[in-house]
Amino acid sequence: MTEAPLRDDARSVLRRMPAADAGQSALRDRFVAHLDAHPDGVLRACRPDHVTASTVVLSGDASRVLLTLHAKAGRWFQLGGHAEPGDATLAAAARREAVEESGVEVDLDPVPVHLDEHAVPFCGPGGDAHHLDVRFVAVAPDGARHAVSDESLDVRWWPVDDLPNPDLAEPVALAVARVRGA
Repeated sequence: MTEAPLRDDARSVLRRMPAADAGQSALRDRFVAHLDAHPDGVLRACRPDHVTASTVVLSGDASRVLLTLHAKAGRWFQLGGHAEPGDATLAAAARREAVEESGVEVDLDPVPVHLDEHAVPFCGPGGDAHHLDVRFVAVAPDGARHAVSDESLDVRWWPVDDLPNPDLAEPVALAVARVRGA
């Protein structure tokens, strides 16, 4: 698959995404403008910015979140990463990354829950990359056993009200609200 269908899917998903607030709306507009301007905007080769896909994985009762201790960053994050040419949709990329990084088969909501733009100095040459991260939410099956991938130092369940990284507070809160409201 070429990047065009994936880019088209990402643009469509973002345009339909309900924004939680004005900041999320501005990010949504920025991500769509990026994709409009860059035919390869969903691929890691697009510099300095490229769209990534991640998943906030919650327990069935939404009391815990599954996080990965990222090997390169040395911090706890939601599961996720770069889209690949074989990904049919942005949601499929997010789900693939979650399963690869945790070993847990998840049920993913195809509507993004949160957007975030952040610098990623360890992503490629030059250290000037920015991830335009589209975050989805998924629920792990009861009793699911997770595993640590090559990309992680650890994978662990955390209480949603005791997160190891304060940057996760907003996306986790939005994910919990989505799951509990479903």
